[in-house]
Amino acid sequence: MKVLIINGSPKPDGNTTIALNEMISVFKDEEIETEVVQIGNKVIRGCVSCGSCGSTGKCVFEDEVNVLAKKLEAADGLVLASPVYYASANATLIACLDRLFYSSHFDKTMKVGASVVVARRGGCSATFDELNKYFTICGMPVASSQYWNSVHGNSKGEAVQDAEGLQTMRTLARNMTFLMKSIALGKEKYGLPQKETWQPTHFIR
Repeated sequence: MKVLIINGSPKPDGNTTIALNEMISVFKDEEIETEVVQIGNKVIRGCVSCGSCGSTGKCVFEDEVNVLAKKLEAADGLVLASPVYYASANATLIACLDRLFYSSHFDKTMKVGASVVVARRGGCSATFDELNKYFTICGMPVASSQYWNSVHGNSKGEAVQDAEGLQTMRTLARNMTFLMKSIALGKEKYGLPQKETWQPTHFIR
């Protein structure tokens, strides 16, 4: 099994990486393959609502987003991680995720998602909720832990002092592994849930 990890921090060796490394160590013990893609230090533009992906199945802009789409399609789970900026995720990460989820048309049902947020002090829960919305709009179960998936640290390396936060990361990885394996067994026996034809409506009619 494989988990794709998207790191929204612009700092490859920052506190967000410390949090993710706790998860990766558990995934390794559980024989889950991981791939980390650093997004926060890339130049990624936002969606322009051109509609091109509706016919091509990919984003019109050829950058990391289309590369990530192929990786996500092959993965069993997805971890989204971000430092907290002004009670929100890194804007580069959000631009990437908006385009990734909107332009990729493969079925994401039952791929397991988990979000990880890192902050000096506040804004974790708002960012946590923001990232989880990408999972819940497309049938992806959300893995949980013993607490909200947050780690605290300000200066580089301070996250190692957050014992509870790092334990939360390890518990999250174990729970995510269990959920992915359980879903794989369920798919073998029962298949995926039946889907109805989408019935889009607008608030004005």
